[in-house]
Amino acid sequence: MELVLIILVSYLLGSIPFGLILTKIFLKKDIREVGSGNIGATNVLRTGNKIIGYLTLTLDVLKAVTPVLYIKFNFPELVYISSLSVFIGHVFPLWLKFKGGKGVATYVGILFSINYILGMIFIFSWLVIFFISKYSSLGSILSSLTIPIFVYFSSSYKNEYFFIIMFVLILFTHRENVKRLINKEESKTKIY
Repeated sequence: MELVLIILVSYLLGSIPFGLILTKIFLKKDIREVGSGNIGATNVLRTGNKIIGYLTLTLDVLKAVTPVLYIKFNFPELVYISSLSVFIGHVFPLWLKFKGGKGVATYVGILFSINYILGMIFIFSWLVIFFISKYSSLGSILSSLTIPIFVYFSSSYKNEYFFIIMFVLILFTHRENVKRLINKEESKTKIY
């Protein structure tokens, strides 16, 4: 019963579509009809309102931090189950017919909750790749790959399989971006 409750609560928290909620309240827009149609922070930035974009980013990070940190300190053996449930909730939210975001901000929240060093590695990798390429999607994909590689070669961490699964999921959510990157049709992102 404990396991089921952790999965359910983590999923439900992860499934809160902050991008959709904030753009409807403050911009009177449906974010699913803007840009890529995605509910995540990168697409919210395409509305031109950076405050709402960064607020979406922050809340998508925090909705992962809240359950994962709680589980980490109270049920440490279930922290990866909670993490995966939060991520699945964001990517496949029940309320939006299972069409959610790409999960990057939520994954950042998961990483910082598991170990802040992993979160810092992801952020540093993303910033380097983004400032070189100007592609948010490329930064997200390659940064999510750096984590299992780092974990594999580090004696301080375990569960590299979890991070491999997360990389595969992020690659899956970015499959259209990968096609556009290959065809040189991907839009560059302005974050400032």
